[in-house]
Amino acid sequence: MSADLRSELVAIAEVVARAAGQLLMERPDSFTLTEKSSAVDFATQMDEQAERLIVKSLLAVRPEDGIIAEEGASHQSKSGITWVIDPLDGTVNYLYGLPGWNISIAAKDLEGVIAGVVCAPSTGALWKAAKGSGAYLNDKKIKCNDPVNLNMALVATGFSYDLELRKEQGARIQRLIPQIRDIRRNGAAAVDLCYVAMGAVDGYFESSLKEWDFAAGGLIATESGAIITGRSGGEPDGEMVVCAGPSLHAQLLAQI
Repeated sequence: MSADLRSELVAIAEVVARAAGQLLMERPDSFTLTEKSSAVDFATQMDEQAERLIVKSLLAVRPEDGIIAEEGASHQSKSGITWVIDPLDGTVNYLYGLPGWNISIAAKDLEGVIAGVVCAPSTGALWKAAKGSGAYLNDKKIKCNDPVNLNMALVATGFSYDLELRKEQGARIQRLIPQIRDIRRNGAAAVDLCYVAMGAVDGYFESSLKEWDFAAGGLIATESGAIITGRSGGEPDGEMVVCAGPSLHAQLLAQI
């Protein structure tokens, strides 16, 4: 895909993400919760409304594109481009009125993600990247922190809604925390990846993510100079996502 197309996809995603952000900033007085994997893993009516807005807006501009979205929207691609959408990443933050929730929109072709936008309207932040063109926060170019030694690293993470997996994650944190500067738990995977990209944290890892959690943020982090992989060092996957600048990434992989 050409650089012009990648830039066009970013521009489309930015407009749509900002529109979804405006919708979500009109926070309702009460919420309707739809249970997903457990009673503490849920979607609200606002997740669903935001997804409808995003899908409708993207297909209005590019009707031949595909759709993969967290709340179930699906559309087969005829163009070779598929949008990967998390309409409200950080739903629990949103429910409780905490910052950091965001809209994550990525576009991929057969070779991988080529455009990504993460919009966090509660903090006034919009990160974006087109493959091969660098990463930006509010139109200012950003870079990850590198080199960083493990003992000086500020590392973000998240926890699964699955109780048994959460126990494993807790044990991993217990082993890791004496070796690093500190841990941060922000509550939204896409923003954590963007925090790595801008140097607000040095590294990030989390288990049990879905493609829409890391598609846009992962590209933004990569374009900032970071490395994003799975636990084994290959492609990021549902088992684990590990992201940091090159020197810290190797050290984190060795520990987790």
